[in-house]
Amino acid sequence: MEWSGRQETVRIEPWGPDAVRVRARLGGPILEGLPGALLDEAPATEATVKIEDGHGQLTVGALTVEVDAEGLVRFLRTDDSAELLTEERAHFWWPGPRLYTPVGNGHHRLEQRFAAYEGEKLYGLGQHQHGLLDQKGAVLDLVQRNAEVTIPVLTSSRGYTLLWNSPAIGRVELAGNGTRWVADSARQIDYWITAGRPADAQRRYSAATGRTPMLPEWAAGFWQCKLRYRTQDELLGVAREYKRRGLPIDAIVCDFFHWTHLGEWKFDPAEWPDPAAMQRELEELGIKLVVSVWPSVSPLSENHQLMEQRGYFIGTQYGPMAHADWPDKEVASTVQVAFYDATNPEARDFMWSRIKENYLEPYGITAFWLDACEPELKPGFQENLRYWAGPGLEVGNMYPSENARTFYEGMIAAGETEIVTLNRSAWAGSQRYGAALWSGDIGTDFATLRRQIAAGLNTSMSGIPWWNTDIGGFHGGDPDDPAYREVMIRWFQFGALSPLMRLHGFRDPGTPLGPDMTGGPNEVWSYGEEAATIMEKYLRLRERLKPYVLDVMRAAHEEGLPVMRPLFLEFPDDQATWSVADSYLFGPDLLVAPVLTAGASVRTAYLPAGARWTDAWTGTEYEGGRNVTVDAPLDRIPLFLRDGAALPIAE
Repeated sequence: MEWSGRQETVRIEPWGPDAVRVRARLGGPILEGLPGALLDEAPATEATVKIEDGHGQLTVGALTVEVDAEGLVRFLRTDDSAELLTEERAHFWWPGPRLYTPVGNGHHRLEQRFAAYEGEKLYGLGQHQHGLLDQKGAVLDLVQRNAEVTIPVLTSSRGYTLLWNSPAIGRVELAGNGTRWVADSARQIDYWITAGRPADAQRRYSAATGRTPMLPEWAAGFWQCKLRYRTQDELLGVAREYKRRGLPIDAIVCDFFHWTHLGEWKFDPAEWPDPAAMQRELEELGIKLVVSVWPSVSPLSENHQLMEQRGYFIGTQYGPMAHADWPDKEVASTVQVAFYDATNPEARDFMWSRIKENYLEPYGITAFWLDACEPELKPGFQENLRYWAGPGLEVGNMYPSENARTFYEGMIAAGETEIVTLNRSAWAGSQRYGAALWSGDIGTDFATLRRQIAAGLNTSMSGIPWWNTDIGGFHGGDPDDPAYREVMIRWFQFGALSPLMRLHGFRDPGTPLGPDMTGGPNEVWSYGEEAATIMEKYLRLRERLKPYVLDVMRAAHEEGLPVMRPLFLEFPDDQATWSVADSYLFGPDLLVAPVLTAGASVRTAYLPAGARWTDAWTGTEYEGGRNVTVDAPLDRIPLFLRDGAALPIAE
């Protein structure tokens, strides 16, 4: 169904069950093939169109769309005609709900306005460190930054989910007097909307943008990591010690500066003299090696000249082809590095050829940590960038997704079937490329830990089921400090009940940024005997829960349902669940209530109505629909089982 008037065209078309795609453009027909998150082909969907008296109506299952004679678009629930969302004019005269302000060369600053509703709650939008679960009232930049991840999909308590299908730099304003989506420079408005309860909307959204692969069994276990193991001997020593102590461990991470030069993507033989032997030993120990790969390329790299000649770097509108300053080996100061252009298919192929030749083929390394993939620009002016896919302002947010695509498509072509990359940033659709997201370089205190609950839940509601934090936080933390040991214990408990469980951080005493840098110890035994005993308890709990974790991961793969779930996903009819921001469901059957304050020995948690809950540690049963206060000594994270679910929590 199309409406046109005053040189504007609005197209509304079915895009999967109970969903439509809306595109609008000023000054010409709708453009096809622009960058976005939706899969190329819309799922076949039955729909009906009715046009009469200057009004149009399109019905797709549970969603009905109305367009009036003036081009105002309104979304209704089909069964009772209740309004879910409607466009709203900025003013009765001008502008209307869609504003196009020219910025040159056929691009506009685009604004899309919708009405606000009293009592509406809004979730998703990727991962942010503001600590809000319900983001109504927030203004968020649509731009990728370390620990601030833009995924522009929003779920409403009114019964709809909307994807702003544009990788443009901009912002979203969730104000009391209206919602406004803004793209600073793009060619047309493009969004997708579906009707239904949150779980159904997650199924629809993941089908439209791509489902995550099945998580490999090894990735469901414990990942050991620190900034950083500087040598092959150091890394192997840690792996051997875990095995000597009989502690579960499934992966260990080889961090940055293991390379010869940034952008050569290969081991420095001075520090890693025999990667093949290292890989063989780790395989014999049953430990997966994960290797850090950055998208930046130093001018000292053997690849820099060729990549520049072939146009494989992100270009610049003004100035040299350099995007950040960064330390490299064999120089006393920083160098100006470029980033490969992950939106360019040829650049992706070249990048993968280096990874394949230097990691996969000689050593069988198949798991990669994609750090600094926002990309980490310094300064962060997307206005100055020129990608293969378009100008920086129009396409900049898609970079982390395209970077994950490099590895996914490369691994598939190489015949690999188990694909996991650990990413510091993501965009809509990243999940289809096997991208796990972590919450970036964050603090190391209880306040930061509290914020991670909302960050993880909103990430889950943004279609990314594989998520984790640096257990213990990143910036600092003294393993000998009793106060920090408490933070670590509580964070470790939360990490054991996160979609992925990974210990990482830049512990005190740290050394300055550079090729020789490292941090303090960050292994389970680094925090004293009491902490080690408790952390071992939760390592073993994670091991016992692996079959359940993999079952929940299969639901993510097959249905698009998140692993870490806000309570309202399973209990949308209990209005109290829409405001619970300090606990969550791990899969359908396990309610997790992390301890988030120093010195706490009890915890009050809300148990949703519509189920009966059992304290997993004591066996005490509770009817849902109320708060309960339970003991939470230092070695216990409160856990509740739903309706008699049998999970091996207690040993």
